[in-house]
Amino acid sequence: MIRMSSPFKTVALVGRYQSEGVAGTLSEIAAFLGERGIAVLIEADTAQAIGRQDLGGVDLDTIGTQADLAIAIGGDGTMLGLARSLARYQVPLVGINHGRLGFVTDIPLQQWRGALGAILDGAYASEDRTLLNVRVMRGNEEVWHQFAMNDVVVSRSSRAGMIELQVMVDDVYMYNQRADGLIVATPTGSTAYALSANGPILHPRLAGLVLVPVAPQALSNRPIALPDDAHINIRVVDGREPRVAGDMQVFSDLQIGDDIVIERAPFTAHFLHPVGYSYFATLRGKLNWHELPILSQPEHPR
Repeated sequence: MIRMSSPFKTVALVGRYQSEGVAGTLSEIAAFLGERGIAVLIEADTAQAIGRQDLGGVDLDTIGTQADLAIAIGGDGTMLGLARSLARYQVPLVGINHGRLGFVTDIPLQQWRGALGAILDGAYASEDRTLLNVRVMRGNEEVWHQFAMNDVVVSRSSRAGMIELQVMVDDVYMYNQRADGLIVATPTGSTAYALSANGPILHPRLAGLVLVPVAPQALSNRPIALPDDAHINIRVVDGREPRVAGDMQVFSDLQIGDDIVIERAPFTAHFLHPVGYSYFATLRGKLNWHELPILSQPEHPR
């Protein structure tokens, strides 16, 4: 959907400030916004790290209630963390790639002025991305609660053997799985860890989730796509030092008998892209779909 309006009066900046060069980029973007008469909020840790306390650091909840737009400068991990924090406030997100891969931070660093200027002028494409709501239940007690934009991974520790998991979908028994772990991924996360475990790619507009086993004991266990309104319950049956991760960024240790309850979150992350953005172009660029396979040459007889 293309919109031609300019509702952005207050813009927040969040950066992967540990990366070389991010401090300079953040300061340049802050000045660029100021020249347009836009109020600038900088996330507190970002402001401190780049030495711009003069701009006033604020927490993410303040950004959620005051910002009309939030800009992530960094890699996909920066964007994922920002989405988990701000989706509930429905603050639109823009990603400027200062990392490596950049599946969801889709504005190249060298092009940020033109792309961001057009978005601020009201020319952009928008889309909503599904998030997961994950809870760990220990008996009747909730011991952990997080949101995830890419995936939820239940796995063994690196020092232990396989983990055994019982999976229920909509209160119907699905299977017991012995594996290194199990991934529950959104369409956004289908190009992350799930893809490396041979899961399918789901288009972001597809209302689905995918379950992908990691190194299953039974080779017949394969990825399966589910509707995105499915209620998924994963019980830890056996395994040493099990744990659960959201987006491989937030973690919790688990105990035998814990239930990991996964559902679609009641809100979505709202992404803004430059006009002309194409998901397929992103796949071509990041997965090298544009490169033809190298064919081996027949050997000449001696």
